[in-house]
Amino acid sequence: MNEPLYILVYVALVVFVVALYLQRRRRLEKAHAQLLQEAIEAGLTEPPSLHPVVDPVRCVGSKSCIKACPEHALGFVNGKATLVNASACIGHGACAAACPLEAISLVFGTERRGIDIPQVKPNFESNVPGIFIAGELGGMGLIRKAAEQGKQAIDAIRARGSAENELDVVVVGAGPAGLSAALAAKESGLRYRIVEQENSLGGTIFHYPRNKIAMAATIKLAIVGKVKMGEISKEKLLAFWTQVVDRSGIEIRFGERMEAIERRGDGSFTVRTNKSEYQARSVLLAIGRRGTPRKLGVPGEESSKVVYRLVDPEQYRGKSVLVVGGGDSALEAALALSDERKTEVTLSYRGEAFSRVKAKNRERLQQQQAARRVRVLLSSQVKAIMPEHVVIDCEGEAKRYRNDAVIVCAGGELPIPLLQRIGITFETKHGTA
Repeated sequence: MNEPLYILVYVALVVFVVALYLQRRRRLEKAHAQLLQEAIEAGLTEPPSLHPVVDPVRCVGSKSCIKACPEHALGFVNGKATLVNASACIGHGACAAACPLEAISLVFGTERRGIDIPQVKPNFESNVPGIFIAGELGGMGLIRKAAEQGKQAIDAIRARGSAENELDVVVVGAGPAGLSAALAAKESGLRYRIVEQENSLGGTIFHYPRNKIAMAATIKLAIVGKVKMGEISKEKLLAFWTQVVDRSGIEIRFGERMEAIERRGDGSFTVRTNKSEYQARSVLLAIGRRGTPRKLGVPGEESSKVVYRLVDPEQYRGKSVLVVGGGDSALEAALALSDERKTEVTLSYRGEAFSRVKAKNRERLQQQQAARRVRVLLSSQVKAIMPEHVVIDCEGEAKRYRNDAVIVCAGGELPIPLLQRIGITFETKHGTA
């Protein structure tokens, strides 16, 4: 082959490869722009927690962050990484770690919706001496970092010294920060108690959907040492924590909800839960931002058939189930239940329409409603929960529906007023680090 022909073939090949790349890039941008537009139309542009903010000057469009995001929350629009599916972002930070130019910052809140974050010192002590905050409540949603904070907070608590006839620390929350703190307290010989309002460990992780990728980093824990995780599903991570608890002998008081913290004259604290009372030199708040499940406040809600999350749809097979709520979690619970054989599903929502939900959930709900797999009651409110039925106000008319179980998906309430009453100061974050 003579040289001019060789050059021509080479140039043609390069042009062909570049054309293919540009075509693929245009298709990707178009698809991601469509996702962003759908999110805007559905009103789902506000991320629920910690989330990435991309610096457009630094971003060169490498798409490393997009590939690293298992939730597909990031997309490629106008040549830059963009948060196209904000409601799917769970704040694990894999995108920031993957960016080669550090163009991503992880922040709480947005210009439109602020998030209250407590002020803490470098040693994780709040403005109230003796009360420490680690993990998600303090602004750290990354599992590895939350675990590090839990251990570091215990180091600071140990430095405060001990007193007779009281615990060194009460740890509130059995998520990554709380479990890491408990391990560090046990290793240091501190007298501690760890209480968890749920009946399971894992904190926010426990509420992730099935097979959700939860973490992709090495974690270092007291007693256990360094553990290499890699990408790991929710189920495997929870199994890991369970194994750690079993092997270390940590005792967790499950089903104990913190209800009050009172400062005593000597600077120590009385921590009251729904089951007990503890005197402690220090308190470590390692709670997530889901908060305590928001309740309906109706007669019968204390019944054992009422729960605040869907764990396993199969357990409701063949039953009459009421789901309460109008967000994605409520729709997804109702849809999962509707796939179970002979399960009668009713979805009650006080609003006139499901305006702030993912388009795919709304469309699927319409399909299941048309197939009579889900009964949808808009502009409705639960009035009473009875052993074999529920009473629901439907536009002013009280109706009774046969019922075996109620799943309330109405969000959670953080104990911010409680913490403010004991003097903890908060600042509102509007998308700033």
